[in-house]
Amino acid sequence: MFIRLNRAQPYAIGLFRFVIGFLFACHGAASLFGVLGGSMGGGTVPTGTWPGWYAAVIQLVGGTLVALGLGTRVAALVSSGSMAYAYFKVHQPESLFPLQNGGEASAVFCWAFLLLVFTGSGAVALDRLFSSRGGSERESEPAREKAQAVSV
Repeated sequence: MFIRLNRAQPYAIGLFRFVIGFLFACHGAASLFGVLGGSMGGGTVPTGTWPGWYAAVIQLVGGTLVALGLGTRVAALVSSGSMAYAYFKVHQPESLFPLQNGGEASAVFCWAFLLLVFTGSGAVALDRLFSSRGGSERESEPAREKAQAVSV
């Protein structure tokens, strides 16, 4: 059973990446363009205001890049950092725990993006498409492990 789960892991990570990125991009679109209910119940974030407008741009661009699997690790790192900032500057001063301060979404997005920094994009990502066409010399992790096992 674990062998099947291990084989499906890149696809599960790819699906996770897409869902997290899409949901994050929706937050950015809502704040910037007023779609999907707008920012905080309606409207948009005023252009150039700190930190709301910049956070919304990071959400839209970072979420889109992560969902597509393009520059996943860098986009996920920036997105994770923006959510850590949102949690500690906006939510945490109200109360320590996310359930009490309304920071659940910030905390979950922060940790989900941090996970993607370490796991990479998974399967079905533009990162993989471009790296295979460009003749990248990077080996995949399973190929590297197999080569190390053979050489020992």
